[in-house]
Amino acid sequence: MRASGADAAQKHRIPVIDRMMDVLEQLEHRDGGASISDLVGTLELPRTTLYRILNTLQLHDMVRRDDSGAYQLGSRLLALAAHVATGGSQIDLVAIAQPLLDRLSGELGEACKLSVLDGDATLVIATSPGRREYALSVAPGQRLPCHAGAAGKLLLAHLDDAARQAAFTRPLVGYTTKTLTDPKRLAAELARIRRQGWSQDRGEGLPSVLAFAAPVFDTRGHMVAALSVPFLAGTETGRMEGLRLATIATAKAISAAIPGPVAR
Repeated sequence: MRASGADAAQKHRIPVIDRMMDVLEQLEHRDGGASISDLVGTLELPRTTLYRILNTLQLHDMVRRDDSGAYQLGSRLLALAAHVATGGSQIDLVAIAQPLLDRLSGELGEACKLSVLDGDATLVIATSPGRREYALSVAPGQRLPCHAGAAGKLLLAHLDDAARQAAFTRPLVGYTTKTLTDPKRLAAELARIRRQGWSQDRGEGLPSVLAFAAPVFDTRGHMVAALSVPFLAGTETGRMEGLRLATIATAKAISAAIPGPVAR
């Protein structure tokens, strides 16, 4: 009797890659990173084995070690995530977007970020820091809930119907009084976002943080990322409108910079 595809896959697994994936999974769920001691206790692997895995991953920029000695996910993973967002193409979305993100944050004084869908969350793949006093800080590698932010709602709004409905099967956690936890209300919000072409965070993840987000499209018209600008609640109405318009304009500029498929 022939083995099933799943049985064959189990038979031909490579143990060291399994262990490497276990390490990456642990780092994925630890916002502040993890030390070798933390990973030894959790994964029950020899310290020397973990050190060799982490050292190899670090050489390939898959993880990085911060000043405190904690390991975190590295920049190469973010670049790979950007390629996934563009359908596995050769487009380097981060490289294309970074100069425009830097220009936007320089003009506004606010931080900005580029996010893609990562399972049931959004993954920040590129950022540019704010220059003005009290500007919010953002960091690549952050994973944020889809339903409680401008970028996440925008990405959900542009999913196909089946994928969007699947997102509603999971419990919608309430982070503030503004978080949309009723699937019907969230569905109505996503429909409105699709019509108007941009989205807004009204303090849904943190009560003091607002944001605008605009879509980045590839040459096929598929949304591949969300550009967002977070800012503090209490910002003047006129300035907020300026932030919204600048976010939309920069997202269009990033979209225009994405090259079309190469003819073969």
